Amino acid sequence: MYLAAEKIFAADKAGRKIAAEIKSFLNSSIITDFHSALGQFLNYRLRLQISEPDRILSLAVPVDTFDSFFQERFTQETVKLYQVKLVSYDPLQEVIVEWKE
Repeated sequence: MYLAAEKIFAADKAGRKIAAEIKSFLNSSIITDFHSALGQFLNYRLRLQISEPDRILSLAVPVDTFDSFFQERFTQETVKLYQVKLVSYDPLQEVIVEWKE
């Protein structure tokens, strides 16, 4: 499975329909990137609930961003509050590192 920044992909994983919104977090302000990613994620999730209610959406973030910014308490509380499923990926090798559910 190959990845590219700022895209959405859909697939089946263990018999479940999944989709992931892939974000790059390349701007100088990580909090701005996070706000943008979260807002888009919430909108896409609502759209999927309407059009494909059996598809589960995850937010895919670079592994270095996941290992740093996504370990901060604010980010973890936000992810928990909005029930964001996460995927970490390696942008250089273009592979998924870990699915967080």
